[in-house]
Amino acid sequence: MSKNAPRTATPGPSERMPSPGPIDSVATSDAITDVAGIDVGHFTDPRRPTGCTVLIARAGAVAGVDVRGAAPGTRETDLLHPSNLVERVHAILLAGGSAWGLDAAGGVMRWLEEHGIGLPVHYGLVPIVPAAVLFDLPVGDARIRPDAEAGYRACVAAGKQAPAQGNVGAGAGALVGKLFGIDRAMKGGIGSAAVTVDGVTVGALVACNALGDVVDPDNGRVLAGARGTDGVTLLDIRRAILAGEHPQPLLAGTNTTLAVVATDAVLSKAQAHRLAQVGHDGLARAINPVHTMSDGDTVFALGTGASGKPAQMMVLATLAAEVTARATVRAVLAARGVTLGGSHWPAHRDLFGEGAGVAAR
Repeated sequence: MSKNAPRTATPGPSERMPSPGPIDSVATSDAITDVAGIDVGHFTDPRRPTGCTVLIARAGAVAGVDVRGAAPGTRETDLLHPSNLVERVHAILLAGGSAWGLDAAGGVMRWLEEHGIGLPVHYGLVPIVPAAVLFDLPVGDARIRPDAEAGYRACVAAGKQAPAQGNVGAGAGALVGKLFGIDRAMKGGIGSAAVTVDGVTVGALVACNALGDVVDPDNGRVLAGARGTDGVTLLDIRRAILAGEHPQPLLAGTNTTLAVVATDAVLSKAQAHRLAQVGHDGLARAINPVHTMSDGDTVFALGTGASGKPAQMMVLATLAAEVTARATVRAVLAARGVTLGGSHWPAHRDLFGEGAGVAAR
């Protein structure tokens, strides 16, 4: 095992957050694993807050991707364009560690091959594993980052149970609200949500490491983000910029929100691409500012087809944006504050208490 190889898997606390609001029909556990054909596993490194998260489609899934941030770190995304050859993927990997974290995809491939999952070619199986990373290097020892062993262990941990949320997996080292300095940021994390309408389920999983604030989509109230100079009040980045306050200079690519939208509807590759695009609508409802020059915001979409029902794209698009926004909010509501090396990044619950939540509709 390499010097930086993870030693033990730590799943972290499983947070079941209240729904941000009612909907006609809510999926069983309100998480992306409600989508038939999707397993999720986290690996959280015990040595510093970092890790990776894998979504496995054992039978394969039609996939699409849309990158809106200007500083992405990705792998195998060109493959997903509707005009390109390969139709189905076998897993999606989200990881911390910046570009180093892309190494974790090799471990996912190894686990899939061992379990007979992949694209059959004359010489064996080639698992198709698109991946994207976020920048969490300021939180602890930057020399520790997800590698192939981390990706493999995330696969070992994968299952159909609702995934843990908050400081786990790809969200373990995530921060939000860094536009006025990382010392005034707050803890981000990972969250999930799902809805079912007319027998079709759409779910999302979001690792939120945004430059901007995370806001309640219903009323615009800031839930987590840049803090004022007192360290306990929320600045509200949008209002601060409109009032003429100047953000600090930023290193490009030091942020990024990653999301996966999945459905059990039958999708074409072009429809999966469109579903990834509208997933960004959900990010825009819950993050402000979003898609900046210093973010690598990336949304993947998966269609397992397990329901056997054809896509009704107007309905799917509405649900995709909804669950992506909800999952983004849950990422910060489930997060817990972190103190390392003299730096402290509080979470929403530290400033507002347990169960402060979001407005009901």
